[in-house]
Amino acid sequence: MTAVTDFLLNRRSEPRLQAPAPDKATLEQAFACAARAPDHALLRPWRYLVVEGEGLQALGDLFASACSEGSTSQEIEKARHAPLRAPMVIIGIASPTHHPKVPEVEQVMSAAAGVSFIELALQEAGFGVMWRTGSPAYSPVVHQGLGLEDGESIIAFLYTGTVTSEKPAVPRPELSDYVGRWPK
Repeated sequence: MTAVTDFLLNRRSEPRLQAPAPDKATLEQAFACAARAPDHALLRPWRYLVVEGEGLQALGDLFASACSEGSTSQEIEKARHAPLRAPMVIIGIASPTHHPKVPEVEQVMSAAAGVSFIELALQEAGFGVMWRTGSPAYSPVVHQGLGLEDGESIIAFLYTGTVTSEKPAVPRPELSDYVGRWPK
């Protein structure tokens, strides 16, 4: 087994995060890794927003403003405090363009692969990461507030910081549950 395989088999999402967040050099390296994602026709169909400090409160206010009309005050406050669960949130955005040979879905998958590469690079650098979406990822209010263009979508809110306490390992499925042979 290689160090890469061992690392992948031990990857985990970490919901309990605190300061410090990744520094500039670590972030730059993680974004350089993202640019290595599979990218048919070199369209680079992604972009990222880094949110930290006072921006986390602003993001929480945006999440709260996106709550539906029938939301309870508890639901609104939960949305408002969601970004405060980590010292940094990286927003992964799929930004597909029209291309005759590269369908939009392939470009969105490329953006998702980039987010995954960021996640792995940050974890390799010693930080915890939690990939989240939820209703804010699909909210037109959030899209507008973050300045998304027509056709763009949020792939992930990547919460990152220093792990406060590791969560227990999650049981993984048996290979036979999801791997088959074709033809049989």
